[in-house]
Amino acid sequence: MDTLIKKILIIEDDEPIVFSLTKKLELAKGIKVLCAKNGAEGLAMSLAEKPDLILLDIIMPIMSGMDMLKQLRQDEWGKQANVIILSNLSSPEKEAEAKKLGVTDYIVKADWKLENVISKALECVMR
Repeated sequence: MDTLIKKILIIEDDEPIVFSLTKKLELAKGIKVLCAKNGAEGLAMSLAEKPDLILLDIIMPIMSGMDMLKQLRQDEWGKQANVIILSNLSSPEKEAEAKKLGVTDYIVKADWKLENVISKALECVMR
């Protein structure tokens, strides 16, 4: 049995996106998908579960993705956590801020196909 299960946490409030990402990622062998609907829930889950990758939306209720990321980076484990931003926000300012906070990638949802996001996520956790 494969004990090297990789955890991917999706922090996203858009249920169809969460559903699509979860279904596709679960097809990959050795992947466990966790989900959170807002930044506060995502931060708590990140620190408790220590996923191999976090797919993070920016615009969410309760706590934005950027606020969540800033708080995550204050934690010893969180400083090194792999984070890919998945956002509808095509903003050079937000992208620069995210890069400064050490994200692995910044993907604008409208510019990418689901398959590309999945392959990027899997590539990130399998290296």
